[in-house]
Amino acid sequence: MPAAPLKRGKTSLGPRPSWLRVTTPTHGRVAELDEIVQREHLHTVCESAACPNRGECWMRGTATFMILGNVCTRSCGFCNVLAGRPTKLDLDEPRRVAQAVRSMGLKFAVVTSVNRDELADGGASVWAETIRRIRVLNPGCGVEVLIPDFKGNNAAQDVVFRERPDVLNHNVETAPRLYLPVRPQANFQQSLELLQRAKDAGLTTKSGMMLGIGETDEEVIDVMRALRAHGCDILTLGQYLQPTPKHLQVDRYVTPAQFDAFKCEALALGFKKVDSGPLVRSSYHAEEVQTLGPVAS
Repeated sequence: MPAAPLKRGKTSLGPRPSWLRVTTPTHGRVAELDEIVQREHLHTVCESAACPNRGECWMRGTATFMILGNVCTRSCGFCNVLAGRPTKLDLDEPRRVAQAVRSMGLKFAVVTSVNRDELADGGASVWAETIRRIRVLNPGCGVEVLIPDFKGNNAAQDVVFRERPDVLNHNVETAPRLYLPVRPQANFQQSLELLQRAKDAGLTTKSGMMLGIGETDEEVIDVMRALRAHGCDILTLGQYLQPTPKHLQVDRYVTPAQFDAFKCEALALGFKKVDSGPLVRSSYHAEEVQTLGPVAS
């Protein structure tokens, strides 16, 4: 099947349905945590990606930090993070992330990053130091990492694996047919291999997809099967929302009922935890993994 002719420009599906409307609080604890992030000169995906769940997650004691700067070497068609020439590597960033986790009183920290393809290790050493620093300063705080593919560099991946994060997340994002317009510098099989290597290393693995960017229901199920075949334990499914008219248009609004149907299918396939809904994002209810106990596939 040829690649779908995905388009950019303003999405023409009309007003967003009621299930996609949410108001993020800007006062109280949310304002306090935002002040800490700003004080430590850090970036969070909660803000950079305009996540609709920022208030809910921060109130639950979870936040997602973005390390390695805020400029990405890749140009994915869905992502609102600035693409271009990255900033100078900030080797003090791991310490500041750990301090922010402590100041915010987080029970569970999620860490992701931009892609740094210009670095020999893709930034893996900074990843490892960030995990170490969080754990030293915040005993008992869970850590999930949402890592890039490191261009398939096994040695770089292993640097992160050796730190034994509570959850190793790497999103496949969409169906392989759509990778050229959606993730032009990525490779679906390479992402599956990363997840398999993480599972073989004894880690709890996780991946996710955004729906409504041109995939079919059958392709969603095919991706879920492929993820399970490569040992993936946890799955997130959420609605793609176009950040700006410069990004890929929304192809459809997936209904809550369809998200529920995908969740039932995923659980039947053997995923241990599935978050599936219009507003679900990669770190949505991430801390709930702590209630699952040992996860084995």
